[in-house]
Amino acid sequence: MSEPLGNLCIVLHGHLPYVLHHGSYPHGEAWLFEGAAETYLPLLDMIGEVALHKARPALTIGITPVLLEQLAHPRFKKGFAAYLLERMDRARQDRKEFEGKNEAHFAYLAGRWEQWYGHNLEIFERMKQDIPGEFAARCREGHIELLTSNATHAYMPLLLNDEMIAAQMTLGTLTSEKHFGFRPRGMWLPECAYRPQWEHWLPTVLYDNARNRPGLEQFIAAAGVDHFFVDTHLITGCQPLGIRQNGNLQGVPESQAAWDNRGWRNVLEPVGVASHLEMPKTWAFARHPHVSEQVWSGSIGYPGAGQYLEFHRKSGERGLRYHKVTHNKAPLSNKDPYYPDDVPGKCFEQAEHFCNVVRGVLREYRNQTGRPGTVVAPFDAELFGHWWFEGIRFLRDVVLNLNAAGDVKMRTTQEALDANPRDKVVRMPEGSWGEKGNHSVWINERNRWMWEIEYRAEGSLLKAIYELPWRDNAKVHLQLQNAARELVLLQASDWPFVVHTQGATDYGIQRMAGHSTNFNRAIDMAAAVAAGAKLDELQQAETAEMELHDSIFDDIDLNWWIRNGH
Repeated sequence: MSEPLGNLCIVLHGHLPYVLHHGSYPHGEAWLFEGAAETYLPLLDMIGEVALHKARPALTIGITPVLLEQLAHPRFKKGFAAYLLERMDRARQDRKEFEGKNEAHFAYLAGRWEQWYGHNLEIFERMKQDIPGEFAARCREGHIELLTSNATHAYMPLLLNDEMIAAQMTLGTLTSEKHFGFRPRGMWLPECAYRPQWEHWLPTVLYDNARNRPGLEQFIAAAGVDHFFVDTHLITGCQPLGIRQNGNLQGVPESQAAWDNRGWRNVLEPVGVASHLEMPKTWAFARHPHVSEQVWSGSIGYPGAGQYLEFHRKSGERGLRYHKVTHNKAPLSNKDPYYPDDVPGKCFEQAEHFCNVVRGVLREYRNQTGRPGTVVAPFDAELFGHWWFEGIRFLRDVVLNLNAAGDVKMRTTQEALDANPRDKVVRMPEGSWGEKGNHSVWINERNRWMWEIEYRAEGSLLKAIYELPWRDNAKVHLQLQNAARELVLLQASDWPFVVHTQGATDYGIQRMAGHSTNFNRAIDMAAAVAAGAKLDELQQAETAEMELHDSIFDDIDLNWWIRNGH
């Protein structure tokens, strides 16, 4: 067999904000149960199926620390099993109703739903209700790579103080290690948001005092992470800094990218990331736009095929789905019944097309540079199975296709990094993978007030940690731990995101306000206890309620918020 054209890395980013004890439907724990039933369990099932076919999926899967904590929580385990049983009962009720109306096809579909949820329940019980442990096992067996992230998906470029970034990173990597049994070497930066070093960085709200801020690569490397992911324009718009050869680093002029045949500013190779000319400690992979758009594009994306299950039409309140896309422009009332037998052929056809697109990209790059490229296709994990019900099957067909053909090597990003020459060092611009490629989704006129709350909370926590006697007073220590926990939950990028998109505006405002209120209560109680006061019954009740509703990240160490850790 001839040498492969290059590599394909499929990266799935699994994330949900902390929702346990914070609502059920339509916003809250239902998100978590749906994600587990429709994405995480089917993904694990597919990985096992592919392995039985003697093929290697080589997927790179990120599960954020806040999601890991929830999947391992007793409340999730009990609630998820009950959710699956409720779904099975709903399917049985639907089947009886359809049979009473002589709607045989819909009754058949309801029976399929009952079997599908029952199969998920069997898988969940077989793995002893330990979804994080099952992913870790698949990683140890060599089928997949797992990624870490910061603790709560905080939008790091906009955080005010470096201590906040360092604490988010430390808590995140230690949480991943706790649940996986090892510390991943790759990281998903929330929203793929990156910022290089700025000598005169200006806060986005409240303050106007410029300050020197290190590039995020410094925090990433300090967390023991050697690669992460960015959007296309951070590579195509980067500044060449140097070339690594034989362990040495040589600076290059920016003009060298125009004639040097090393793939400068090309998303098909990882790059060493630095803010100035220095030996890099961590590397960045970029999303390949043409390959990725085959899946997520609203106009040409595979999920819009008429044969697939229509996500938005359900049978009654919180009901099951029985109709197909039909046409992605058709109103929900004009959707035709879903026919599962039409799906396998369409999935196979689209998987073939996807693989051929990858082959074409890699062949063109090899012809231009003589180098093997690495196509990185990152997606939100919940796109597969949850939003696009057949997406897991599509991934299966892609894996089986490429494993059988052998002309493109499926690799995890760690494997691709280790196999790559890694000779280019660049300074990347600031940006994200959101709309417009900048920070405007996460800070704008709709959600700017959230950052004012967050910035004030940062200052309050740091002041309290430096001034209050938490090392010598267990009650002060407890309240400051509660405050730190509320702050990291407050920092989740999800709250400004859902307010900006208006997808769950009330919920995002409620959650931001709730964590802010709890944070302020904890800070005030810490100061009161430090001054010798005893908490009254109301304050004791507030503390108990806070610890019940936000029972996550038990091992918080206040030293993480101190510069240099002491």
